[in-house]
Amino acid sequence: MSTLAQDVATEAPPGAREQLLQTASDIMREGDIVDISLSELSLRSGLNSALVKYYFGNKAGLMKALLDRDMAGIIQAVDALLAKDWDPEARLRHHIGKVVDTYYHTPYLNRLLMRLVRESDPDEAHRIADSYLTPLSRAYDKLIKDGVKQGVFRDVDPQLFYFTTTGACDRFFSSRLVLKHCYDTEALTEELRDRYREHCIDFIMAGILA
Repeated sequence: MSTLAQDVATEAPPGAREQLLQTASDIMREGDIVDISLSELSLRSGLNSALVKYYFGNKAGLMKALLDRDMAGIIQAVDALLAKDWDPEARLRHHIGKVVDTYYHTPYLNRLLMRLVRESDPDEAHRIADSYLTPLSRAYDKLIKDGVKQGVFRDVDPQLFYFTTTGACDRFFSSRLVLKHCYDTEALTEELRDRYREHCIDFIMAGILA
């Protein structure tokens, strides 16, 4: 590690690492992009860009750390949901609502995930898949099969249902240009999020309830 990065790190305020991650997240959310420039990151965060090298190695390391931060919370929330003694319909309604909320706050997340899987070396791609994609796939398998077993859900393919739900929730919040040019707005407001959450829950549940 360079002496410059070490010197900058000793002067960094507490929480500088988390501040860099959050600023990167804010930039990508506001710009509807899956990339950042280190100069903008430095300007927005008020931190020296050399800290990226100190904490993450490089910009690619920063992107991986951001994915880990965002996805770890999702896996924990899904595990907590599966542990709740709720009926299958209540679980799934709650989950769909949380998926909408997730993509409202981090509309770049699915695109970042796919980009890192595609561009990483095989070992890192497998790590991402094993850490995040496989646990989600297993969770959907349990969510759907529990409902089918109890006669609440139709016998649908859990894997296809995962793609249906993720696609519906992700696509809306990653399509700001469509909102801008077709509907004369590009603001991801809380009111719009709430309307879309209700729409997704009703629409998706109507397709799976027995």
